[in-house]
Amino acid sequence: MNRLQKALDALVDRIDTPSPIVLMDVMQENIDRMQGFAAQHGLDLRPHVKTHKCVEIGRRQVKAGAVGITAGNVGEAEVFAAAGFDDIFIAYPVWPAGTKGPRIRKLSETTRLRVGVDNFAAIDALAGAMGDEPDRLEVVIEVDCGARRSGAPPEFAGELAAAARNRGLVPVGVFTYPGHGSAGPGSRKGAAEDQDAALTTAVRSLSAAGISPLVVSAGSTPTVEFATNSVITEIRPGEYVFNDLNNARLGACTQDQIALFLAGTVVSDWVPDQVMLDVGTKALGREGTPEIGYGGIAGTAAVLSRLNEYHGFLPLPAGDFCPGVGTVLPVVPNHVCPVVVNFEEYIVTDSTGTSLERWRVDARGFLN
Repeated sequence: MNRLQKALDALVDRIDTPSPIVLMDVMQENIDRMQGFAAQHGLDLRPHVKTHKCVEIGRRQVKAGAVGITAGNVGEAEVFAAAGFDDIFIAYPVWPAGTKGPRIRKLSETTRLRVGVDNFAAIDALAGAMGDEPDRLEVVIEVDCGARRSGAPPEFAGELAAAARNRGLVPVGVFTYPGHGSAGPGSRKGAAEDQDAALTTAVRSLSAAGISPLVVSAGSTPTVEFATNSVITEIRPGEYVFNDLNNARLGACTQDQIALFLAGTVVSDWVPDQVMLDVGTKALGREGTPEIGYGGIAGTAAVLSRLNEYHGFLPLPAGDFCPGVGTVLPVVPNHVCPVVVNFEEYIVTDSTGTSLERWRVDARGFLN
C-alpha cells in the first residue's frame, strides 16, 4: 500500500475532507536535509514562509539552523514578527503605498528587516516612509536572471544601491529568483547558471559603486541543488519543506519526500470510468494542465482531469483502481503553495498516521 494512503487510512475516522495532511516526520527530514545542504556549502538558509505560512513550521526551520525567514509581503512579515521572529527579509519589490509605509517602519523597530527593491522610485518611497530614521531599513537589490519577472538588469545593481545609500537606507546586497528553472526537468541547472552569472555581475556592479554586499541571495527549491557558486551567501527555498508533484517531475525531490497531501472523498460515481471527489479549486487552486492533470492520487496513475470549485473529476485508469463512493484518497497537489492559503489549519500526523495534531496556518489571508 502507498505510504500516504496508509497514513490516511489510520486517520480517516478522525478527520473531515477535504483537509491538508502533513506528515511531520517527512517534513522534518526535508527541513534537516536542506539545512545540511546549506551547512555543507557554507550557505545561510533563509526559508520562504509563503509555502507554509505557519509559525510552528517556521520555528522548526529556525531551530534547525535557519538564519531567519523570507516573507512574500508585509502582512506575512507582521504575522511572523508578532510571533517572535526577528530577522525577516521581504523578498519582493514592495511599493510602500497606503498603510504599508508606516507598517514597514513599525516592523523595523522590532526586527532586523530587509526589503527588496528594483527601482529608484521605490527607493525614494521607502526612504520617505522611514522618516528621519531611514538607516533602520536594510534594502536588497533585486536583479533579473532570466525569469523575466521583477528585478533590474544586474549591471544596474550598483546604481540602485548607491541611490539607496544616498537616501540613508542601508543597501546590504542583491537577490534574484531563477523562476525559469521550473520550465521542465532539463531547465534547473541552466537557470542556476543564469542565476550565478546575474549575481556575479550584480556584485561587481555594487563593488564598482563602493558597496560590499553582505548578502548575495539565491532561490529556489527547483534550483537550490545547483546554487553552490562561491558568490552566493544565502539560499531562500520554500517548497522544499513539503515538496509537491511539480518538484518531483523536475527531479528536485522524490515521491517519498512529499510531506503534504489532501484527503479527498469520492462523493459520486454515476459517470462511467470516472468518480468525483470533494476536492476542487477552492482546495487545490488551479495549478495544472490537461496534459499533467490537476493533482494526482498517490500510489496510482490516476490524475484529476478537471476541477470545479468543489468538484474534482477523476477518470479511472484501466486496472484494479476503482474507488467507490465514500473512499477517502490521498490527493497530491501539483504546486503546494496555493493549497495552503485555502485552509485555516493543517492536520499533522506521521507516516504511520498514529498521531494527530492541528497547526494553524497563521498567515492565511495575509496578502498585502
